[in-house]
Amino acid sequence: MYIINITVKSDISEEQHNELFPIHVEWFKKYFQAGQFLMLGPYTDTDAHSGVIFAETESRETLQKILEEDCYYPNLAEYEIREFAPKMIAANIGKVVKA
Repeated sequence: MYIINITVKSDISEEQHNELFPIHVEWFKKYFQAGQFLMLGPYTDTDAHSGVIFAETESRETLQKILEEDCYYPNLAEYEIREFAPKMIAANIGKVVKA
């Protein structure tokens, strides 16, 4: 499993961000519906355009190919990728996490 922190670079214009964000949304919907993005959303404690994706792919290379499809990739956002091995998952995760 992977945790991906994405932060759009602050030097892109608001106009450019407004143009690209709907394309970005379609990208993450595609992989959410395919079951490779398990949970995602924006950070709410910052004004930066940033968020997190929990992903499950067959390999790091597969994940890399998916990230390369994002309209912000490679120069308009920072992508921090961390591999994660969940050891405990709360039984009520579906009730705690609100979509």
